[in-house]
Amino acid sequence: MRLSLKTRFTLATSLLVFAMVTLVSGLYIGRLTRQTLREASKNADFVAEQVLTACKSAMSEANERGDATPSDPQQIRTYLQRAFDNSSTLNSVIESDLGFNASILEITITDDNGIVITSSDASLRGQKAAARPNISSLANARFFEQLRELFGPQQTYEDSLAFDFGASPYGAVRIGLSSAFLRNEIQPGLISAAYWALGSVLFSTLLALLVSRVSLAPLERISQQLDRISAGQFDLEPAVERGDELGAVSNKIVGIGKQLRDVREIFSALRENLDQVMGGLEDGLLLFNVDGLAVLVSPAAGNFLQGSPEDLRGRKVSEIFPPGHPIHAALQITGDEIEPADGKEAVLGGRSGPQRIGVSAQAVREHGTRMGTLVTLRDVESFERIGNQLQVSERLAALGRVTAGVAHEVKNPLNSMRLWLEVLKGNMPVDPEPQQAVKMLDTEIDRLDHAVKTFLSFTRPVELRLEETDLRALLDEVLDAARPAVTKAGLALTFDYPAEFPPVLVDRQLIHQALLNLVLNACDFTTPGGHIGVTLRRGGEFAVISVADSGKGISPDDQKKIFQLFFTTRPGGTGIGLANTFRFVQLHNGRIEFDSEPGRGTTFRVELPLARLVELPATKNRNFGQPFAREER
Repeated sequence: MRLSLKTRFTLATSLLVFAMVTLVSGLYIGRLTRQTLREASKNADFVAEQVLTACKSAMSEANERGDATPSDPQQIRTYLQRAFDNSSTLNSVIESDLGFNASILEITITDDNGIVITSSDASLRGQKAAARPNISSLANARFFEQLRELFGPQQTYEDSLAFDFGASPYGAVRIGLSSAFLRNEIQPGLISAAYWALGSVLFSTLLALLVSRVSLAPLERISQQLDRISAGQFDLEPAVERGDELGAVSNKIVGIGKQLRDVREIFSALRENLDQVMGGLEDGLLLFNVDGLAVLVSPAAGNFLQGSPEDLRGRKVSEIFPPGHPIHAALQITGDEIEPADGKEAVLGGRSGPQRIGVSAQAVREHGTRMGTLVTLRDVESFERIGNQLQVSERLAALGRVTAGVAHEVKNPLNSMRLWLEVLKGNMPVDPEPQQAVKMLDTEIDRLDHAVKTFLSFTRPVELRLEETDLRALLDEVLDAARPAVTKAGLALTFDYPAEFPPVLVDRQLIHQALLNLVLNACDFTTPGGHIGVTLRRGGEFAVISVADSGKGISPDDQKKIFQLFFTTRPGGTGIGLANTFRFVQLHNGRIEFDSEPGRGTTFRVELPLARLVELPATKNRNFGQPFAREER
């Protein structure tokens, strides 16, 4: 658990005070213990002197009573015992010393063999006195040894003083001191020291808490100031208005906050611009830093990898492209490091099936030092489709220029031929055979003239009449126009529109013709009992119109040519219908794509930008032809 600065300050102060109090208390207790033991030793010496004096007085009293002084050791012992027992002075001294000295357990007088002559403990008389440690050794011992002895098992210490009988040493006065009695004398001082220590620690803790609260209050305000900066709220005034170091820190934080606010505004603007740029890119971009973390992920990359940019951002290379991933196999990935590569391909599973993806990796360097890696993902199939559409557009433009010139050169001779044919009709005999030949020539000239007019109409500039259009209503009109052909072909027609849909800005007549061409062509290439479905959906900022049939589909060889002018697979078709549909959609800055599988049907998708994104003038001239009422592919 992480402790706050206030708690650590209070705890450190309390521990410091506790250590100091413990040290002082230890010194006090040590001094008290040593002093008590020394006082006990002195008192024992003093009592021994008193008892010795009383013993001498008892022996003098015995002599005064006329008791003979014996010389035999046994008689001497009997003599001393009777003298001590009959001495009221000795007994009074012993009793008074025991009463006034709480640490003295017993007072004993022994002979030179350690046999007790008399004692305050009557049970010891005639017994051999036990050997006991001297109280002076305990008084001079170390502090912890003294505490161990005093607070350990109870034992008796001794202080002795030798006495003489006659001119020779005979015995000793022994003062027994109990460790329990000594402990009882020291214990009040210990309890008092403990109370003082506890009180000092509590007082110091409260004082440290108060001091830390007062001292650290500016830091708390500075912390709140930093929290506001982290949340995007920048103070204009310092949180601590003081002249010390904390006030200077608060002023500097205000300055840093102003700089961060400016940087954040710049970064936000750059981020918005970058998001707009990234959102408009068809290629997927992933930028990894030197540690292999994804720091930038475009929306297109998220679509390729079946994840949102927010989920992919911050993940490692090995997490986004784990072993076994198609892109991991295409690129040289070791751990979280990607080697530069170009022109690689991988097949990813998309929503509509397998998808070919072009993969490249470029090292990002600054001053020769590698800073990261940029991985680019590109839809190879879409790129190829765009290339094919560009080729179709170029071919249409070139063919338009050629046909315009050819039609113009052919039209004048046709007019002359018609004039001379009329003259020839007036001068021809009425025989059936010549008249039939002239009629045949007249019919062929009319057909050729119609073809020339068709060429000229295809290359003539188109004037767009743009208006906001509800595609649902427009599709209803298209389906109403195509319904007789659908019914005649024995097909089922379904449609699916959303309840609400934003308008588009289009030339209603051109888009009507383009969509009608798709539906009628679906009728021509779908066997009876089949199905045609028309759907309207929104795809980002585009309206997506799908026309799907269950017909025979388009062969792979024909898929590259269906938008070419005059290409047709239907007997009697002109091959202008899909070419017109293609250029009508292009006139509106739209896209047209298709998916087809032989034997299972074809789906055409027309994408038109929504009204608020279109920036076309009210009318626009393009050097293309007028629409036809009905065209085939």
